[in-house]
Amino acid sequence: MSHGAVPLTALLDNAPRFLFFTGKGGVGKTSLSCATALALARRGRRVLLISTDPASNLSEVLGVTLGSAPRTVPEAGGLSAMNIDPEEAARAYREKVVAPYRTSLPAAMVAGIEEQLSGACTTEIAAFNEFSRFLGDPDATRGYEHTVFDTAPTGHTLRLLQLPAAWQHFISTNTSGASCLGPLSGLSEHKDLYERTLAALCNPATTQLILVSRPERAALSEAERSRDELAGLGLRNLHLVLNGVMDEGSDDAVAAAMAARQRAALRAMPAGIAALPRSTVHLKSFNLNGINTLDALFDATTGGHDAAPPPGSEGGDPAAEPLGTLIDDLARSGSGVIMTMGKGGVGKTTLAAAIALELAARGHRVLLTTTDPAAHLKQTLDGVAEHLEVGRIDPGAVTRAYAEDVLATAGAGLDAEDRRLLDEDLRSPCTEEIAVFRAFADLVEQAQDRFVVLDTAPTGHTLLLLDATESYHREVLRNQSAMPEPVKRLLPRLRDPSYTRVLIVTLPEFTPVHEATMLQADLRRAGIEPYAWVVNQSLQPLSVTHPLLAARRAHERPHLAEVRRQSVRRCIVPWLSREPVGIDGLRPITQPDTEVSPTP
Repeated sequence: MSHGAVPLTALLDNAPRFLFFTGKGGVGKTSLSCATALALARRGRRVLLISTDPASNLSEVLGVTLGSAPRTVPEAGGLSAMNIDPEEAARAYREKVVAPYRTSLPAAMVAGIEEQLSGACTTEIAAFNEFSRFLGDPDATRGYEHTVFDTAPTGHTLRLLQLPAAWQHFISTNTSGASCLGPLSGLSEHKDLYERTLAALCNPATTQLILVSRPERAALSEAERSRDELAGLGLRNLHLVLNGVMDEGSDDAVAAAMAARQRAALRAMPAGIAALPRSTVHLKSFNLNGINTLDALFDATTGGHDAAPPPGSEGGDPAAEPLGTLIDDLARSGSGVIMTMGKGGVGKTTLAAAIALELAARGHRVLLTTTDPAAHLKQTLDGVAEHLEVGRIDPGAVTRAYAEDVLATAGAGLDAEDRRLLDEDLRSPCTEEIAVFRAFADLVEQAQDRFVVLDTAPTGHTLLLLDATESYHREVLRNQSAMPEPVKRLLPRLRDPSYTRVLIVTLPEFTPVHEATMLQADLRRAGIEPYAWVVNQSLQPLSVTHPLLAARRAHERPHLAEVRRQSVRRCIVPWLSREPVGIDGLRPITQPDTEVSPTP
């Protein structure tokens, strides 16, 4: 066992009142949080498991339909679970704020307050109110010995953790009594709760933060970024869990390459997370859905519960295309938006970079960029290519530019007092959401004469941006005389199949495919038809003899069959023996003949 490594069961032996799982999307936070909560319940503890992820799949993993109130999980001892539904929380928050004014104010003023409360930031703060209640109010979890939080992907989680300080500052310095959230009374009454929440998060006697990662370069880099930002918030009681570690010593070429790729990533592990106490979870042969498989996660053996491959599913998909063929068709248009969308951790960034690189290699002008707060495009590309420009939406920079623009336009004719109030309003945290959205619209506008390849944020955040196309004017017109032209054209352009092509990215596993199916339904409700599905990191095209990988390959089949049912057009990208980082590492995604083995 390596330096600093401790058995995974140590998390159970020394579990404090609150356990908080965080990490990059797709690293296994939900599986580990569910398995930990279940293991504590198996020890006779009363446990509450809560998801704060807007795109939660807790119900699927536990095999029980969950809502916004705790529900007992059958056959799981003293375990109860729930989801914090951001939209439901926002509805309840709006009604709580507006209700006292319905009988005392004119209907037009009440309608104005409701409109102010329709923005994305209201949803954010309402969800955080619920999160804070369970962490900062002892009465909310009085019946439980442990509360386990399955958190959203890193960027969203850090935004939630930063909100107490941000909103406390805004409440304490705002003198007008109103904001884009409507009357501040709805926030001020929670000030003490927010303070208790942050105090609980920073107290190692009450809270353990489990930082989940995979033994992969990008995931470890993201884990280090999270560790650094969490430390900046005063959260230092961290335990690293490396999930999906492949056993060594196999004659199978794919298994040996997988182990070698992981060893290389671990050797280059950033010093900050390398110094943390850590535990290892070996790669399993099965998908973690249902109580029996969750029980097996704490099995110390490599394969754990070796579930039999599902019957009745045949491998292969003769209608699936190589990704290169799909890019041939994309290239014929000469310009437009290409968006990679899907659950966190499925490889959206990698595929966006590979597609952009291939289009640039064919001589097309390409802008590769992202709306993801946890962007790591430059690390993935790790090089410079002709015809390819790489960028990102920097929330801080675009927010400053937006505020300056509003003050220069809407604030130009105001007297000193009104200008002070406008400046105060622009310091609210939700100004960032508006600014990022406007920058997103400007990116889409640039695709008239070149390709704009957008590596988008995880599903919940992406749809928040898309939803904002309908509600943007309600949030912004209070500060601007007219809606910007790129915003007016945005939704029609996203709906135009000759201008925008959405690639739904998934893995051949239950949760990512289920999430992709829901994403497709949401896109279609918005009038956006996906161009194709891309199944990433599949073992199906490979020849494997290692028992664990053979079982995993067999378990892919029903999920590939579901993709066939859901998609009109699809590609299958095989797992690569070399981690797809850097120009040479990305090229095999679109040019399979260039695949090489990793250095042992």
